[in-house]
Amino acid sequence: MRWFESPNINFVGNRKVAYIVSGILILISLGAILTKGLQYGIDFKGGKEIVLKFDKPVDVAEIREVLSEPLGSTPEVKLFGGNTEVLIRTDNASVMDEIEDIIIRTTQATYPGHKVLVEKSDTVGPKFAEDLKMSALQSILYAMVIIFIYILIRFRNWTFSAGAVVALIHDVIITLGAFTILSDIVSFSLLIDQNLIAAFLTIVGYSLNDTVVVFDRIRENKLVHKGMEFIPMVNKSLNDTLSRTVITSLTTLFVVLVLFIFGGEVLKGFSFALLIGIVLGTYSSLFVASSLVIELEGKSKKSK
Repeated sequence: MRWFESPNINFVGNRKVAYIVSGILILISLGAILTKGLQYGIDFKGGKEIVLKFDKPVDVAEIREVLSEPLGSTPEVKLFGGNTEVLIRTDNASVMDEIEDIIIRTTQATYPGHKVLVEKSDTVGPKFAEDLKMSALQSILYAMVIIFIYILIRFRNWTFSAGAVVALIHDVIITLGAFTILSDIVSFSLLIDQNLIAAFLTIVGYSLNDTVVVFDRIRENKLVHKGMEFIPMVNKSLNDTLSRTVITSLTTLFVVLVLFIFGGEVLKGFSFALLIGIVLGTYSSLFVASSLVIELEGKSKKSK
């Protein structure tokens, strides 16, 4: 770790390259979202959910594969409780009895030696799904507003608030774009449901924590190095906190990677979102948030 003892990387000098990279990623993400649309789970678009009880452990990936054709689309299939209970969610528009019959017949044909029972079934109506979608959107918007106010009170400077919030929006948009693009490519579910909203809010908190650490060091260096110009001081602050940023990100990344590999099918989408969020949060803390503060500070001084 000697490389981190006295780093002197020109983060601020390379901010225009970062703007180009971020701009390309955001355009690709927005293009995918607008053309393909966000891939919602039944939490946000309505559908049916059924819990099956088997007498022996089963493979959820195999059940998802064999049910895709008879149901007309790939269902969400997750372990529910133990390894013999399976939660199946589908957006098939048929009545519940028909869907149950399709699922029972298909699973019995796949596992002829297993006994299978329907433990419970439920329908998520379109109105309820729409209400959940609006609540999820409001939770993210409220989080952004509260963060803006918190940064404003803590640092007494609106440019810090704006830089932090724009960096968070940057992270969320690119993560949503990645989920939209990869939803038909990866073998696990990347449908947007309540679990992934929780992941997005976790990403917001993680990214904000890194950004606040950098902002704190900028404030400290303002007092210690009063004669230093603002841009070199921001760059010094980024280098001062680089060791903490990288080590924290790597240790968190390792833990989430273990969760992604060994956490089971239920946590795949959640942990994948966190993996993307940790990388983006670290990148935006180093290249986006502080660079935006510099740009806004420059414009603010010119207007005065």
